[in-house]
This record gives sequence, C-alpha cells and structure tokens, in this order.
Amino acid sequence: MGVSAGDAATGAGPLGPAPDVNRQMCPSRLVLEHVTSRWGVLVLAALLERSYRFSELRRTIGGVSEKMLAQTLQTLERDGFVHRDAKPVIPPRVDYSLTPLGIEAARQVWALARWTERQLEAVQAAREAYDEVRA
Repeated sequence: MGVSAGDAATGAGPLGPAPDVNRQMCPSRLVLEHVTSRWGVLVLAALLERSYRFSELRRTIGGVSEKMLAQTLQTLERDGFVHRDAKPVIPPRVDYSLTPLGIEAARQVWALARWTERQLEAVQAAREAYDEVRA
C-alpha cells in the first residue's frame, strides 16, 4: 500500500507523526538530551577512542561521580549507543564500548565539543563585551 497524500504532507507513518525535534512531545528530544548532556558527550567521546572498564572511564572523565557515570552508561546503553560486555570472571570485568549507532552519535557530538574548544576565546570575548554593555 502506498503513502496517501495526507501522509506525505504531514510526514505521518504507521507509528504516528514523523519525528520533529521542535514538536513539544517528540521522543527525539529525549534522545538529544541523552547524547548532548555534559556526561553523555564526554562518555561518547571517550569511548570513541577505545573500550573502557568503568573505573578507567571514570578516571578519564574528570569530575564525574560514580553514580552519574553509572546512570549515563545505563541510559546510553538503553538507547543503543553503548555496549556493556560483562565477562563471567572473578573478579567481575565489565567493558564498555560503542555500538555502530554510538560511533555515529559520538562523532557528531565530538565534532561539536572540539568546535567549542576552538571557539572558546571568541565566546569569552563576546561574554565580556556583553557584560560591559550591561554594567
């Protein structure tokens, strides 16, 4: 069965309207929040380099609490970005790596993070100019 003219105009499909991040209840907003959160970006960026054990990842990402890292990894795993590999050994060993979807997301947010680093001086200058005008 083909797509009706109404479906083509609205972007509606068998599961409802097409994702639109500008729509208030669009589920893509939650995914965007997960990958662009402070810890989400840093976890994805670190795992883009290689797989890590939990403690290694925590040392690599300065300032993240154990609880927040565990939450972030669980969220990213649930969304399909992170693979958790628990090995049945004593002591237990768990490695975290990116899935193919995670690699794609990590490349996107890492490019934005690197751009932010490169533009930091310009942002700081803009802040100072803004503050001067309002002082």
